[in-house]
Amino acid sequence: MGLLEKIGSMFGEDDEKLLVLGLDCATPQLMFKGFGKRLPNLKRLIEGGTYGELRSSTPPITNPAWFCMLSSKSPGTLGAYGFRHRKTGTYDQYLATKDRIDHDRVWKYLNDDGKKTGVLGVPNTFPPEEVEGLMVTSFLTPDTDSEFVFPEEMKQEIIELASFDGKYSKEEDGYMLDIENFRSEDKKRILNDLFEMTEKRTEVTKKLLDRDDWDFFMTVFMAPDRLHHGFWKYFDEDHKDYEPGNEFEDAVPNYYEFLDHQIGEILEKVEGDTKIIVVSDHGAKKLDGCICLNEFLREEGYLTLNEEPEEQQRLDEDMIDWENTEAWGWGGYYARLFLNVDGREPEGKVPEEEYEEKREELIEKLENLKGPDGEDIGTKVLKPEEVYDTVHGDAPDLMVFFGDLNWRSSGSVGTGTLYLEENDTGPDHANHDWNGIFIGYDPDTPGKGKVEGLNIKDVAPTILKKMGTEIPEDFEGKPVDF
Repeated sequence: MGLLEKIGSMFGEDDEKLLVLGLDCATPQLMFKGFGKRLPNLKRLIEGGTYGELRSSTPPITNPAWFCMLSSKSPGTLGAYGFRHRKTGTYDQYLATKDRIDHDRVWKYLNDDGKKTGVLGVPNTFPPEEVEGLMVTSFLTPDTDSEFVFPEEMKQEIIELASFDGKYSKEEDGYMLDIENFRSEDKKRILNDLFEMTEKRTEVTKKLLDRDDWDFFMTVFMAPDRLHHGFWKYFDEDHKDYEPGNEFEDAVPNYYEFLDHQIGEILEKVEGDTKIIVVSDHGAKKLDGCICLNEFLREEGYLTLNEEPEEQQRLDEDMIDWENTEAWGWGGYYARLFLNVDGREPEGKVPEEEYEEKREELIEKLENLKGPDGEDIGTKVLKPEEVYDTVHGDAPDLMVFFGDLNWRSSGSVGTGTLYLEENDTGPDHANHDWNGIFIGYDPDTPGKGKVEGLNIKDVAPTILKKMGTEIPEDFEGKPVDF
């Protein structure tokens, strides 16, 4: 039995069908405004459906945002605050994989309701789950030698589906999980890989959708996120490094136009009564630079190192003089700040009774931190328990959003400055933004046009409602009416 026959036996024949197209980092200022006229397929869904900006999770990071979206839970409920975590009470780190999150996502509820599901490239799905249908994992998968497909006997056939002689795709390359080293100056290679990965994801999706007896199918494109990080400065006239007439000035708009064409090809594969959702986990905005959190903490006397770094380097916990350190932090899209609390950490210094006082002190100093030219940048510092109704897992003591996400956080030390022009992990021109996109299209229901107040936690209950599946009582979002 071939792949398509196997897929056909997996998917049911229920009348309710829903296709979800995930566009990681697709941002409303481009999709709803800037490039709207160049996106005829998305424009058709928007004009005939219900759409709006979708408030992302706090923090707006791929992991945990996609998990929040598909479980209708906050990061506090999930205990997921980024890609890596620190085990509270220690100085140890771990990768926050899906196995550390004990919450189901929409396909589990749909499977329990007798519906068959296809899941392709959804972040934080490795290793693949046993589903009633098909699951192909995402960019955190080590490589295609791993068991990244369920059922596993279909792995080779998925690779072969992505091996075709397309405009960008190369037959020998097979399935692409991600773009290698996308924070690089090798822009021509990255751009070609962006188009190739998108073309391959589209081709696999189309071939799987050729069977019309599935119930729910979801595929996620990672390429928009990689595009924004690698090429934002080349088209955004407000970016500090924008140069008119540069070689890659049309890279971002051309990619969006190509992506829209690929979406059009996918839509041709679904039946006319299929409901469509297009969604992103967060948006993007220009990056003004990086603020060196640990250099700030050193200057203010909260962080002491065993010796002065000879050059810029990432802070390692072994470098810290814990007996004389009150706080340290991690870089990334936002900063996670940890206090070295007596009785909690192995070599804690901050007395437990001074914990709140120390947090308030740091909040005031960080929110008053000026930019490199003495300008106000609007930094926001949040306490996890004030953000989430519940705080599970290993949350940081403070969450720092420099410049309201116009600035990244750098965890490096030895920089000689509080401010870096570039991301310390590689060339990067964009940071994540708070709002992604939502488009809901139901051919049987008139669209409501633009709506306000959409939240990422609303997507899962919307999916279940559209599929006629009961919404669990512990969902934190509400269904979008479209």
